[in-house]
Amino acid sequence: MDNTSTLHLALPSVQTVPTANAPVSTLAQPRAFSSSVNPLVFFSILDHYLRRNADQDRVIGTLLGVRSEDGAEVEIKGCYPVPHLETQDQVEVDMEYHRTMFDLHKQVNPKEVIVGWYATGADLNSYSALIHDFYQKEVSSFPAVHLTMDTALTNERLGVKTYISASVGITSKADNCMFIPIPCDVKYFKAERAGLELLAGAKNNESGSTTLLSDMENLERAIVEVQSMLERVSEYVDTVLAGTVPANNTVGRYLMDTVSVVPKVDAAEFEKMFNSRLQDLLMVIYLANMTRTQLAVAKRLEKLL
Repeated sequence: MDNTSTLHLALPSVQTVPTANAPVSTLAQPRAFSSSVNPLVFFSILDHYLRRNADQDRVIGTLLGVRSEDGAEVEIKGCYPVPHLETQDQVEVDMEYHRTMFDLHKQVNPKEVIVGWYATGADLNSYSALIHDFYQKEVSSFPAVHLTMDTALTNERLGVKTYISASVGITSKADNCMFIPIPCDVKYFKAERAGLELLAGAKNNESGSTTLLSDMENLERAIVEVQSMLERVSEYVDTVLAGTVPANNTVGRYLMDTVSVVPKVDAAEFEKMFNSRLQDLLMVIYLANMTRTQLAVAKRLEKLL
């Protein structure tokens, strides 16, 4: 067979690290590559894009995060912008700025390493392979992750995609690669969820702004959400019992596990406990408002004196 007419495609390999719990037969089977992103990364990319120069179509930057022991899972925790210049003939990346920023970041977060790079825009252009080759050398033997964000809001969505590269062709060149999509999830803590829900609520307002809710408003909102979820689950169970919807064993086991952890409490006792906690919350709010008022009065008296 003529080798010149053959297409060689080398998928990126992820090395599997032996562990005490992993059988020897499974060590040769690498896990599927996946990635997760912290919401802070999205806000940093958007801020970089909004502050770009007027003649720039897109911006790029370095992704920072941690990897699993076998390198199959990447958690992107942060990023920083990298100046670059794209023309019809060439692309220039400020490597010195990139390395200086990474050295400064290591002093604050020594556990985070370079895991790839990001770029705004939904499409991959002719220079993406060249920039990816540079970052592939920065991440050593692990696959570099390329994250794209559709800042043009195609279909009114801020599309986010992640890729890794695979070598294509007979000879190994920087631009001989193919980008392969990989799964990407958003990973956040419970404390961050409250802020994200507050920001998401601004899209329902014409002004695009929102205000912080009080403790009582948060309590009312939580109760309404719980009631809505209970009604949705009850409706689903009724439709399954009526034979309208086929039963799902996975959902059934999940509901059974959820119900089993709920303590059996008498309705009157539950109402008494709820009212007691509610009175405590009202007392805390009253004392906080009283303290705020006293501080305001003392500040005004201080100005008069």
